Amino acid sequence: MAKTKPGKKDLDTYTIKGTNKVVRPGDCVLMRPSDSDKPPYVARVEKIEADHRNNVKVRVRWYYRPEESMGGRRQFHGAKELFLSDHYDVQSAHTIEGKCIVHSFKNYTKLENVGAEDYFCRFEYKAATGGFTPDRVAVYCKCEMPYNPDDLMVQCEGCKDWFHPSCMGMTIEEAKKLDHFLCSDCSADDDAKRPLNTFPMSPSVEVKV
Repeated sequence: MAKTKPGKKDLDTYTIKGTNKVVRPGDCVLMRPSDSDKPPYVARVEKIEADHRNNVKVRVRWYYRPEESMGGRRQFHGAKELFLSDHYDVQSAHTIEGKCIVHSFKNYTKLENVGAEDYFCRFEYKAATGGFTPDRVAVYCKCEMPYNPDDLMVQCEGCKDWFHPSCMGMTIEEAKKLDHFLCSDCSADDDAKRPLNTFPMSPSVEVKV
């Protein structure tokens, strides 16, 4: 009589080798790349399972870095930006190096300090077609670029749009010293400048598309 193969069992947790860090389904993890020169891969753990020999595997959904996408890295992509892909995989749990946090774009812009384990995601990415969801985002400044959270921007008191200091002919140091700012369009038709002592340093996400 043929033996039935012992089945796999789902696990609630996995402790990363050599650490006390516990991974659960839904957590984001850093995974060791085959090429040691590359940064670790980032993935979201969907499922953890062990076979009859207690080999632990994780089903993951990969995050792509901008340079791994078809369009490559672009000017507005943040250093810690990732795209949640539709690319799923099963990997040995031994390749998990650590845990990380992939924030929403809005939450990432509110972080006081960005740590090594902090990333953000504002797009979903279709690996086969190179398509993004959403396929439109808000643009700012005269250069009409989406917001890169790594770049300082200043807000115009008149039109409330956000501008890169370099696009306005200013250095970042000059921009930081400003008490108030009017873009060239608004300063041309508004001589009565209202005093404003502070301005937020980064745009909120719910702005014009």
